[in-house]
Amino acid sequence: MSESTEKPAVPPSATEMPAANQTMDILQIMSILPHRYPFLLIDRVIEIEPRKRIVAIKNVSLNEPQFQGHFPDYPIMPGVLMVEAIAQAGGALLLTEIPDRGNKLMVFTGIDSAKFRKPVVPGDQVRIEVKVLNWRSTAVRMQGIATVEGKVVCEATVMCALVPRTAQKTEAKPE
Repeated sequence: MSESTEKPAVPPSATEMPAANQTMDILQIMSILPHRYPFLLIDRVIEIEPRKRIVAIKNVSLNEPQFQGHFPDYPIMPGVLMVEAIAQAGGALLLTEIPDRGNKLMVFTGIDSAKFRKPVVPGDQVRIEVKVLNWRSTAVRMQGIATVEGKVVCEATVMCALVPRTAQKTEAKPE
């Protein structure tokens, strides 16, 4: 048996952007999106077509905080969080195109035609596909479809705008 002289492949750094149809791991996602636990709702990107579409995965776990109250005896992922996951996947696609994304935020401006077809429960793996419908320099309209095992669980059209990130003022106002 001969020893290989090849060096093992080095994973891309968290700041490198993937080429078309490549994946993003959680560190790359976190380098793009400002969201953090418990509100980061995508775990991996499995496909990207710049400025066109993205496919992300959300692994649903009973350990997520929303299941303490939604519902204690029958845990169901809230629909609003599925729509948020669609928006976050879209944000991961869009913000890869923004060179100064550290100074910007992508915020919701609208949600149209949201439909919830089947409950999403702990143990499900949600596949989120988002397609760009209309892209302007500071706003975008996207169609998202979330599926579990090939069955549609949620769909929505979301609109988002790119806004400057402003620092929070911490000074106390005199009374």
